Amino acid sequence: MNDTPTDLGRPKGHSLRDYWTTGTISSLCESLTELGHIRIELRDERRIVLDASSFDARQVSADPIPDGAVVVPITIGDESIGYVVVYPNTDRIQSDEAYGLIKRIGELIAMTASEMCSDVSELRLHISEIAVLYKLSSLLVQGGRVNDTLELALELALEVLGLDAGAIMLLPEDSPGIGHREIENELRRSASTGLSEGWLGNPTPLSKDRVFDRQSLAGEVVTSCNLPDDPRVLVPDECRAEGLIAFMGTGLVFNERPIGVIRLYAKSAREFSLAERRLVRSVAESAAAAVEQARLLKFQARERRMHRSLRIAGEVQKRMLPEIIPQFEGIELAAGYRPSQEIGGDFYDLFAVRGQLGILVGDVVGKGVVAGLLMSAVRATLRAYSEISDDLSQVMIRTNDAVCRDTTVSEFITIWYAMIEPESLLMRYVVAGHEQPMLVRKDRDGWKIHILEGAGLVVGVIAGELYTMYTVQLHPGDFLVAYTDGITDAVNFDLERFRKPRLEASILEYLDEFPDASADDVLKRIFWSMRQFVGLQNQADDETLVVVKIKGVAQVL
Repeated sequence: MNDTPTDLGRPKGHSLRDYWTTGTISSLCESLTELGHIRIELRDERRIVLDASSFDARQVSADPIPDGAVVVPITIGDESIGYVVVYPNTDRIQSDEAYGLIKRIGELIAMTASEMCSDVSELRLHISEIAVLYKLSSLLVQGGRVNDTLELALELALEVLGLDAGAIMLLPEDSPGIGHREIENELRRSASTGLSEGWLGNPTPLSKDRVFDRQSLAGEVVTSCNLPDDPRVLVPDECRAEGLIAFMGTGLVFNERPIGVIRLYAKSAREFSLAERRLVRSVAESAAAAVEQARLLKFQARERRMHRSLRIAGEVQKRMLPEIIPQFEGIELAAGYRPSQEIGGDFYDLFAVRGQLGILVGDVVGKGVVAGLLMSAVRATLRAYSEISDDLSQVMIRTNDAVCRDTTVSEFITIWYAMIEPESLLMRYVVAGHEQPMLVRKDRDGWKIHILEGAGLVVGVIAGELYTMYTVQLHPGDFLVAYTDGITDAVNFDLERFRKPRLEASILEYLDEFPDASADDVLKRIFWSMRQFVGLQNQADDETLVVVKIKGVAQVL
């Protein structure tokens, strides 16, 4: 017997010669012939005698099988690969009882040979399966391109199964899954061999109601031994024209989610064994895993590039915040900005314009790149209009009109914008849907918080919207606290919000204890109080805070 695999271990499955190499069975037949005086021969699938002395088939006998001989097939599955021939008992060489025993021995030889050849065939198929899976598993480590993975999987499947043509079709990466209606219509070719473009480009499916694809995507192995005569086939004439007879297919399934199908064809009628069905399923599962691995690596590489771009964009955005806080005699400034993502939607600005101090705090709806770009555009636009007008209402009107021209209805910004005249300490401000800042001032009863009233529509919704400019007189010792809703909306693990009363209490308690605190001291205290409340809960929103202190001893009003 020959147990050496050929062609990646693929069992030939056509001739006893593929398994018979030493002449052992032929020698047994010859010995039984001498012992019983009834000729017993071993013949191949063509019924040519396999002589023990010349098993390489260079010397063969093509003697016809005599009438009355017993011919016992040697089979693998349903295929006869050879025969044991017991000649007739001519001239009554043996008694009927003895001849019956000889025939039984011939049958046992054929049965034994069948079992041995089947075992070798099964072993070869297992070796083939291991070889294929080894090659495919290496793709999991290498993480090659999806098309390369599929082409190799198809090549190996055809080679190991001895088939002639095939194709692998994939579903879109975002396919909803097997429960989706007519998901098989979304299959698209990713690899093919041995098939014409006319066949591949034919929009008509192979089977009626696409039952082959439907069953394959559900994880079944679908076979047909004769496509042109199969009642399930929708295009028998096209199968004949393409020369495709037998078919086997199954789904590429990963983690119970179908990602495609593999279709294999033979150009002659063929039955597929259980072992071959198991092998094609293993090939499909390994190919699916390799494809998902390749997709994952591609996604990770794309994600790394995206994160790198976001980091760069975040750094650019941070540079747009004021690196140097402007210096004004009698005014102390402190600001803090903590984005929740690499690119935030909050922003603030502290700048000098025509001898005055400009203070800007804003919040763009949303997060990410779009919000960051919009924030940058609004900041630049408002600064530009501030250079040409002291009327803050007009500055906000023009800024709003510019934003409305360049954004969609779902993009808008809240803004609180103020100008402080250092000598008179008069503060003018305008509100566009933003949180109202706090003016912290000391009176005879101690420190008190006054909310700076004012209202206005958010920027970017309605062009031509009017805004009102408000004024307030500041005094030495006053603190101005402007912030975004990320401060008051910060939540702890009990999903409680920090809220404005806790913000106010944090400021008042600190100033009662440290009445001479600086603007930076108050800013740090607010962030500390908020962090104490939130604990290790993840930051959900951008947090922006600006604190202004009017220097000097607090006036008791």
